[in-house]
Amino acid sequence: MIEHVSVPISDYDKARRFYTEALAPLDYVLQRDYPNEAAGFCEGESTSFWMVRKDRPVQPIHVAMRAPSKEAVGRFYNAALKAGGKDNGGPGFRRQYGDDYYAAFVLDPDGNNIEACYFGEKAPPE
Repeated sequence: MIEHVSVPISDYDKARRFYTEALAPLDYVLQRDYPNEAAGFCEGESTSFWMVRKDRPVQPIHVAMRAPSKEAVGRFYNAALKAGGKDNGGPGFRRQYGDDYYAAFVLDPDGNNIEACYFGEKAPPE
């Protein structure tokens, strides 16, 4: 079981604003804050998502988080775009990953591919 993940960022203030807004629809709240260095976001009982400032160029990564519903996936996507993210795949079923894979993808200000996914429904027949 993964305890936490750290996403590399270059601009602490910009990333903190982005993640505070983008992760709220997934029930993540800012739990730990180390200004200009790192911030940890908690969902449930664990501070499982961290953003950590790097002094060298950021090598973007991909992180997927579970959403409680298709609607939450859409709220994540809209909040992330409003917070300065870039579209990398709007909300919808991803049949290439499975009939129950519903997700949205957004690039954060450093190009990290952040995904919200939901597995509670099957895609309608094609």
